[in-house]
Amino acid sequence: MATRTQFPRLIQDGVRLLRCERNRNRNSRRFTHHIPQDPRFGLLFDIDGVLTRGRTPIPAAKEAFSKLVDGEGRFKLPVVFVTNAGNTLRQNKARQLSELLDVQVDPEQVVLSHSPLKMFRQFHDKHVLVSGQGPIIEIAKNLGFTKVTDVNTLRNRFPLLDMVDHKRRKHAPCAFEQYFPRIEAVVLFGEPVRWETHLQLILDVLLTDGRPCYLPKEVPDPHMPLLACNMDLMWMAEAPMPRFGHGMFLQCLESVYNKITGKELKYTGLIGKPSDLTYHHAEHVVETQAQQLGLKQVRTIYAIGDNPEADIYGANLFNKYLQKKVAKARAKKAAQKALRQVELEGTVTAVVEEVGEDVPDVLGCEACESILVHTGVYRPNMEETQERNAYRANHNGHVHRDFKLDPELKKPAYEAEDVDVAIDMIFKIESSH
Repeated sequence: MATRTQFPRLIQDGVRLLRCERNRNRNSRRFTHHIPQDPRFGLLFDIDGVLTRGRTPIPAAKEAFSKLVDGEGRFKLPVVFVTNAGNTLRQNKARQLSELLDVQVDPEQVVLSHSPLKMFRQFHDKHVLVSGQGPIIEIAKNLGFTKVTDVNTLRNRFPLLDMVDHKRRKHAPCAFEQYFPRIEAVVLFGEPVRWETHLQLILDVLLTDGRPCYLPKEVPDPHMPLLACNMDLMWMAEAPMPRFGHGMFLQCLESVYNKITGKELKYTGLIGKPSDLTYHHAEHVVETQAQQLGLKQVRTIYAIGDNPEADIYGANLFNKYLQKKVAKARAKKAAQKALRQVELEGTVTAVVEEVGEDVPDVLGCEACESILVHTGVYRPNMEETQERNAYRANHNGHVHRDFKLDPELKKPAYEAEDVDVAIDMIFKIESSH
């Protein structure tokens, strides 16, 4: 019989045995799951709720990523991090991910909510007002914008506009207000810190057509261009419950604008998940990586996320586009095949004009498969009442109002307990092809 003094040693030995057994299981599990030879797929990872909770990595993430890299920590297949975060630069996010996950993440592998704004070149030379937090001036300039003013600068130039906080009120107007160059567009990068200040000043700019020192004779209709990144109503950090995201700020701005003007706020562009623009951009990044790794054309993209109304909705929306693209290309190719069998010149000419140029044998990415993990916003044990289910069936839920709710698009192609299980699932699917 063990004495009291022997108990600590017995406990330590027991813990050591458990750890050894766990490591053996992990090693054997890892050993049986390899990246398929000649991979024809790429991976899109959401970050918050999938790989991290705030600044804390989810344990399954490191296990998963150990299967995707070589001995030097470099990826063996295309991997892209697609996040609705927009308060940082790509290189900073890449550095943070490298430290958290013990892998080498390059800035080119990171797609932030604002990354597709590089394609909006028609606004790059306009004077834009930007809202958010972090180095938003630097972010805007890196995206191509050349004339940038943030809300704090505008507040200092027009000190009579911000009146909510009595302690910050300034009663002396600026003598140079009338010389301030007209603002031509508004870009919303992410949730700001002082919502009341940003709501007030952004509204001032919209209602005065970019001249907040003048009283407008009427409300501009349509109002100036408005670009918004990140529609996430909530996101998962370290707290037990999800936190407000930029989508909540957009809800407030839309409501205030409608309350004052009686009109609906219109967006020139909504960027970030679930917008298909974000997935088109991510697809391009995946294909570029595949070329750099010397791999063949990527046929399938697996998008792993924790939010049915952002990650899953967006991936499924993009998948619908890919299905239409593939169906159209195959129909066109079938028509071209039939064309070669036609001998009459007049018929040939008519068909050629309709069919157009040859369709390449390689169609590019053909599918985007969504995978929902249970470590973030979505929890399978969160049962909803019949009343709440009925409400969400008739409303957009967390999906932004400008995205027509299709309940089918919120259903993932696959579900997994965590990202490690998801990777094993993908390897198994791809190995069976």
